Amino acid sequence: MTQHHYHKYKPFQAAYGLKHRHLQTIFSTLFRKLPEPDIEIERFELGDGDFVDCYWHHTPGHSQEPIVILFHGLAGSFKSPYIQGMMAALAQAGFNSVLMHFRGCSGVLNRLSRSYHSGDTSDAKKWIETLKLRHPQNPLYAVGYSLGGNMLLKLLGEWQQSSPLCAAVSVSAPMQLDICSRQMNQGFSRFYQYVLLKTLKQGLLEKYKVHDLQSLIGINKKQVKQLKDFWAFDNIYTGPIHGFSSASDYYQQSSSRKFLKAISTPTLIIHAMDDPFMTPEILPDEASLPTEIQLEIHAHGGHLGFISGHIFRPEYWLEDRIIHYFKDNST
Repeated sequence: MTQHHYHKYKPFQAAYGLKHRHLQTIFSTLFRKLPEPDIEIERFELGDGDFVDCYWHHTPGHSQEPIVILFHGLAGSFKSPYIQGMMAALAQAGFNSVLMHFRGCSGVLNRLSRSYHSGDTSDAKKWIETLKLRHPQNPLYAVGYSLGGNMLLKLLGEWQQSSPLCAAVSVSAPMQLDICSRQMNQGFSRFYQYVLLKTLKQGLLEKYKVHDLQSLIGINKKQVKQLKDFWAFDNIYTGPIHGFSSASDYYQQSSSRKFLKAISTPTLIIHAMDDPFMTPEILPDEASLPTEIQLEIHAHGGHLGFISGHIFRPEYWLEDRIIHYFKDNST
């Protein structure tokens, strides 16, 4: 494996001119232009008749190169700059990578009336276990971003000793969903909520064309358009369609923080104190964490930002940090 990138990692310092939490959060989306990684798409069929689209960058041949499984955030996809940037950096460092889109996130509507949610570990579990059977010689790693990070931490806690992963990284995870849902209703965070909710509502409205959603969730398309925050959306759709009694029940059962103590996979949790999607209240008490978990908290970094260097020469610190961690925990 090449050692490219390995020497580059250094403690995070926000880029000069980009310290502000909102700049850290939105800079990549607005200004990062990447050559699109070459992709092979695998449609992974699920047991309930649905599917997820998995995007491979460098499919493992007969080599024993490690495979890094990526999980995007809410309304994210292969198009998200943090995914494409990570794929490119991993390839340079000698890793294969694959993004498992959550249901309906690859640009193709999923088949069932249900969708995906923050605590939905079953698809990821099946996908990772399938990869373990398919590539027994290739070490497996995983990275989860935001919602994907919460899901991954919960999965590692559910697996306990039986995790097939060598190591995992969770970035900007909403570990206490009720707190995050409240925070998204405050100040400028409402802007992010508006943008994300618009995508979620569009996805739900698409489903009305193929499923009798009005009888399933009890509201019509006009009422969907009027849902004004995550809590309302989760209370009427995400919660009930996935078997929860309400948004509160969904948040309570799906928050990863209470699963952390059961994790026995080497896991790095990266978080910024100025993350506009949540408050520091979501963080676990470090003393209660198992030795396998490394909690890395930075003063700056925003939500999935962590851009260092200079505003005119940004460096995507997160990519080097994650690769460094995986190489430190290689088999």
